[in-house]
Amino acid sequence: MKLAPCASHAEATHIPTKNTPLQRGLTPHTPSGHSFPLTTHLFFLHSSITTYSKIMKTQVEQKFSDFYTKWMCQLEDLLQLLLMVSRDINSQGSSYETMVNRLTAHYKEYYTFKWAAAREDVLAFYTPVWLSPFEIGYLWVTGWKPSMAFRLVEAASMTDEQVRKIAALRVKIKMEEERVEREMERQQVAVADRKMVELATLERRAKRSGGTTAVTQVNGLVEAAVKGMLGGLEKVMKMADCVRLKTLKELLDILSPMQRVGFLASKSTLQIQMREWGKMREENLICGNNRGIFI
Repeated sequence: MKLAPCASHAEATHIPTKNTPLQRGLTPHTPSGHSFPLTTHLFFLHSSITTYSKIMKTQVEQKFSDFYTKWMCQLEDLLQLLLMVSRDINSQGSSYETMVNRLTAHYKEYYTFKWAAAREDVLAFYTPVWLSPFEIGYLWVTGWKPSMAFRLVEAASMTDEQVRKIAALRVKIKMEEERVEREMERQQVAVADRKMVELATLERRAKRSGGTTAVTQVNGLVEAAVKGMLGGLEKVMKMADCVRLKTLKELLDILSPMQRVGFLASKSTLQIQMREWGKMREENLICGNNRGIFI
């Protein structure tokens, strides 16, 4: 059951973004660096600036935000169809397979669009503006953690052979998660590499000297270094996505048609509810802040 092409973890395309993500919010401080209490008019000014900074998205962020909103609406529609099929006692195996294929095609569309957008701005997926802080808090390398999927499988309805296969798959996926985490750690530590520190020092000196030629040369070196770092982050993102897709594919291969429908319904429900809980939390925070102004 194909979900998305994952021929190689090393096939990340190293194309740097021209637009770095804007700062997501502003925190008022005094010149000494200490925060200060906001009066009513300052609060509204600060809120307006913060809201404006969040609205100002890069082209990639705006494009993917629009895609994700539409994609989630389609997921909700597909979930309703899944639930209808699962509750219909007259449903046949072909009905289950049709719905499973529609869901897997929907996920394939997501990762195809994501990978294309990441070639332009991979950082957008490490700081996704289309998700709430609540959703971001549960991200694992730009997406859901593969081992989470095993908790959504109904063990009570499985045969002994299925239980054995899923246990073996869980161990294998855990090892692949650890490999992704080691690569992510390697990318993070690389920022403090001796060459990067020397380059940062060289850039500071070039700017102090004011020499146009020197600054241009250093900027070229910095651009090349940043391009390599972004390429590394794109590689890690694709590695993680491949583990996610592999988990889905191999779990679905183990489960029966009816079990696949139940599993995909549980996964879709969780994703939709996480989004709803995130929105609810933000609304409650906004209402709480607005009430606090007049206290």
